[in-house]
Amino acid sequence: MFGRRDKDAVAESAAVEAVTPGTGPYDAAHAPTDDGIQRLDLGSLLLPALPDLELRMQANDDGSIAAVIIASPDSALQLGVFAAPRTESIWDDVRADIAESVVGDGGKSEEVDGEFGTELIARVPTPEGEAELRFIGVDGPKWFLRGLFQGKAVTDDAAAEPLVEALRHLVVVRDREARPVREPLPLRLPKEFAEQAAQQQAAQQEAPATGGTERRPSPNPRNA
Repeated sequence: MFGRRDKDAVAESAAVEAVTPGTGPYDAAHAPTDDGIQRLDLGSLLLPALPDLELRMQANDDGSIAAVIIASPDSALQLGVFAAPRTESIWDDVRADIAESVVGDGGKSEEVDGEFGTELIARVPTPEGEAELRFIGVDGPKWFLRGLFQGKAVTDDAAAEPLVEALRHLVVVRDREARPVREPLPLRLPKEFAEQAAQQQAAQQEAPATGGTERRPSPNPRNA
């Protein structure tokens, strides 16, 4: 019969194995170091810089980063990362909550099997008609990653492939701070975006002195 420490070790090992089958999303402790992939440092996420994908940042009212969006011309994948128990999965509960919310808003949902385990396909009413969404969840050690596919990627494997490829090389960096379950993990602008924002801020401050037209800079370049 397992003692508590043995149970925790077995459960944690299972969680790690679930996210390190040779492709990501990876926990930082098990991420490859020699795969030649350049990654943007977004704080709790290291996002692969892949061609033909645009990076956008979704901000909260206070200016903090709420979610990361990677987009192709016809599809998008929104990523959020949250605190989770060290040895327990929360995707089942999160998925049930999403399905309940979808039905409450007059939509429909169904579970399907996908590359990242059980996924949720939702059909929701919008002013433009019914829209399809695809939710995935990945449970890691002390973190949970939620992905939301939109556009053609929901039903078209070819359209989804560039976004899925980004997921396969994604790394989650869990800080050591104790956090409530489902609390968002901190995200930040990559260095390149932060430098661009600083340049815009400097240009805005100099504009009145030089007689130029004052422009209000965006604190989040390419903000969704």
